[in-house]
Amino acid sequence: MRPPAQRRDTGPSLYARPRKNEPEFTPRVLAGVDEAGFGPLLGPLTIGAVALRAPDGMIDPWKRLEPLVGREDERNPACLAVGDSKAVFARNDVGRARLERTALVFHAQVHGLPEHGRAFLGATRPPLACDALEGEFWHALLPARLAPVPEDLSALVTSLAAALRAAPLEVACCSVRAVPACELNASFARTDSKGTTHWEQCAPLLVHLWQAFASEGLELVVDRHGGRMRYANLLETTFARADVVVESEKPERSIYHLRDDDGRSMRITFAEKADHLSFPVALASCLAKYARELCMEAFNAHFGALQPGLAPTAGYRNDAWRWLAEAGPAITCAGLAPSALVRTR
Repeated sequence: MRPPAQRRDTGPSLYARPRKNEPEFTPRVLAGVDEAGFGPLLGPLTIGAVALRAPDGMIDPWKRLEPLVGREDERNPACLAVGDSKAVFARNDVGRARLERTALVFHAQVHGLPEHGRAFLGATRPPLACDALEGEFWHALLPARLAPVPEDLSALVTSLAAALRAAPLEVACCSVRAVPACELNASFARTDSKGTTHWEQCAPLLVHLWQAFASEGLELVVDRHGGRMRYANLLETTFARADVVVESEKPERSIYHLRDDDGRSMRITFAEKADHLSFPVALASCLAKYARELCMEAFNAHFGALQPGLAPTAGYRNDAWRWLAEAGPAITCAGLAPSALVRTR
């Protein structure tokens, strides 16, 4: 019988002191994974992954990057808002610009400023990217930018680079996986489980973070997958060569430590509302939301061209049913199979 886990100190990035007799663990890379659009009926699931290299180990990026970076309640246009994307984004010009500013300026630290939405999504390549994305019917209509009046963000990119050097922090990974409805439906049919499909779509990003950064000591936080509380079996399957130790499994937080014979070490935490607790998760949430909004702009442009006057949809269930009832002529004209358009789960 496993001894009960001792209480652990927590902070803005969910760091903790090691328990008695536990080997010292000092993370040098702080990472987070979050998704947008797993609940909707229409449009893709998007998953963001962020890794920050932190030579000083246990730090709070929100504090280190002040005043240039603030939480989601910041309304200063000169500030980059990093927080729960549902708070950073609003379906108006100001909210679109705020989300775009954050997503593109951080993403540019790794990939440079993209000239187009296709370049933003295309910066993440297979196997991290979904192979089906470029064949999606709306892919060619991805907009250049989300905000109606695009900003020149080059000065902010330079300012953030200076703030990161001073912190010191390095944006080591900024990736987004966009999974179209057709791919989700194929996975639902194969797994007969929405939860398993969710894990399978996140797994390439988790494995990449492990392979790229666990040799430095990786602190990875993942927004909890629905109501799932136990992840040990999934981790043992996904990381077959690693030893998986359960540190804690509680309704609000599940913590595991992975080590392998090659010297990799990772503490992975699945937490409720992780985007309020972990800076990398909050940034991953913003990247995922920005990617989904770009995709839904293209989705609506495709059907709007087929049926002028059709009101756009964000794809969430109540409005998706409204849209499906109104979009009959466009759907017929598009000639799409239902499985290419509407999620089965």
